[in-house]
Amino acid sequence: MEIVIDSVCKDYDQKRVLDTISFSLGNAEIVALVGPNGSGKSTLIKTIAGVHTQTSGTIGIDGNDIRKMDPIDLAKMIGYVPQHFTYTLYSTVFETVLLGRRQHIKWSVSDEELSRVQHSLDALEMGHMAGNYMDQLSGGERQKVFIARALAQDPKLFLFDEPTSALDIRYQIEVMETMREITWERGAGMIIAVHDLNLAYRYADTVVVLNGGKMAGYGKPQEILTPACISKVYGVDSFVVNNEFGKFLVPFRAKASP
Repeated sequence: MEIVIDSVCKDYDQKRVLDTISFSLGNAEIVALVGPNGSGKSTLIKTIAGVHTQTSGTIGIDGNDIRKMDPIDLAKMIGYVPQHFTYTLYSTVFETVLLGRRQHIKWSVSDEELSRVQHSLDALEMGHMAGNYMDQLSGGERQKVFIARALAQDPKLFLFDEPTSALDIRYQIEVMETMREITWERGAGMIIAVHDLNLAYRYADTVVVLNGGKMAGYGKPQEILTPACISKVYGVDSFVVNNEFGKFLVPFRAKASP
């Protein structure tokens, strides 16, 4: 499986919000999109998901332009979790995750489909809440449900827009560990927009740094997410800590505005 984003641009009215974005990813690879608010991360995720149509450029999956693909086939290949999601208050957790299988279900729900849903919930440690209604959950729990729904879909490409934003530190790590394992086990690719640079540092194979809708960096996290890059893109002074647990970025001061 190969995903190629080639010279993608996106305009809203007369404003260009994505400008010539190009990168690729393959099997079991995680690409983290990082950058300040308004840099274009969510727009790029939505464009790859087919929610938006790019103004120019191409997005291909195994050589197939997504704009020419059947929407049902595309929905089977891409598991998308938006930053803000809608849900039916009186649906159970299990029913909500089962919707992730809707493109695969024919006339009735098989035992295999039910097993996939339960397995996905168990992977996010939500199996015990399968019968709970969505309005009984916290924001973080609901976020985990929608991640489980994407897992149940069993796509070739996962697209996550700030999947850990409503989670506490423990669950951020657990969810990222789970998603890392899922990509290895299934050979799926993953593009994930994150604010926490240390999550990108630790779990991503590649990072794409966006700033003002343009690419400000592309490569391995340890090579791209340097104090010089953080200073230029975020306007923050930082340093790198290197110890037996790995490398970590420590921001310590916002630079004075010019």
